[in-house]
Amino acid sequence: MNKKSELLEELFDAANGDIALGDLEAAAEKYRRCVEMQPDYFDAWHALGMVLMKLGKYPEAIEAGLRSTELRPDDQLAWSSLSLFYVRNHQIKEAEAAGVKARILSWR
Repeated sequence: MNKKSELLEELFDAANGDIALGDLEAAAEKYRRCVEMQPDYFDAWHALGMVLMKLGKYPEAIEAGLRSTELRPDDQLAWSSLSLFYVRNHQIKEAEAAGVKARILSWR
């Protein structure tokens, strides 16, 4: 594992630790740094979306959720999460569409 990968893993783990301690803002900042370092880091994008939703930053959560579905278009969890982000932002039509995509993927 190279130095960048080690740093990225440590940063991601630290963000998870922040969540365990209830410091969502600190976790969000660390997840943002992860995706800046590695823009195709699905787990960090997904976690960032979840934290942003918990912080009530729904439009930002949706952006992270959309990025997650771009990185893994066949990931049921990514689509389910995106649907939840849309619901929280009162975008019901979009939430239903993402939810349908998640259900279709669950049938595979």
